[in-house]
Amino acid sequence: MIDGARLAPASGGKAKSLVVLIHGYGADGNDLIGLGREWARALPDTAFVSPHAPAPCAQSPRGREWFPLTMRDPHEYARGVEHARPALDAFLDRELANLGLDDSRLALVGFSQGTMMALHCGPKRTGTIAGILGYSGLLADPASLAAGETRRPPVLLVHGDQDGVIPVAALFGAVQGLAAAEIPVEWHVSEGAPHGIAPDGVALGGAFLRRVMYPPRASS
Repeated sequence: MIDGARLAPASGGKAKSLVVLIHGYGADGNDLIGLGREWARALPDTAFVSPHAPAPCAQSPRGREWFPLTMRDPHEYARGVEHARPALDAFLDRELANLGLDDSRLALVGFSQGTMMALHCGPKRTGTIAGILGYSGLLADPASLAAGETRRPPVLLVHGDQDGVIPVAALFGAVQGLAAAEIPVEWHVSEGAPHGIAPDGVALGGAFLRRVMYPPRASS
């Protein structure tokens, strides 16, 4: 079983929603848990958890990986996300059960390889999750969204236009793939930003999570 870094709700009360932060290749859960602190005020009743990927990273011994990368096989992304999905799904199931929540109160946030995992696993959950926020990643297996039952949670993708690891063109490919599966998707390009999460991306991500986690109540 995988585990990770956690933050309890800022309100001090029982968690009413859960945000799972999925780190990139060569990092670990500690890399993203700080986003929870950034968003705690906007999401006071939300618990945050950032799991450590299940395997040591072949190219960064102190880090972890969701699946190995050789950059020589065009199919390794699709195979990798599917191979890693059961471990992440089991983790999500366990975290939700511990908090007494269901998929509708879950949002996934990914960075780089973590975005690949979020975009692959989120639409395949048993229930429709609240939303998916992806930074600097790509859609690893668009064809899988047409296979079987696919959920359609709202998605926000953010990418830097100076990303030298995963070019910003991957953002537009992901948008096309999600739209083809009728998954609602918004996107934003952070000008001048490299492979990382720029301040405007943090702000937009927090607003997106606030919107999907705490939708406005209909006036009577």
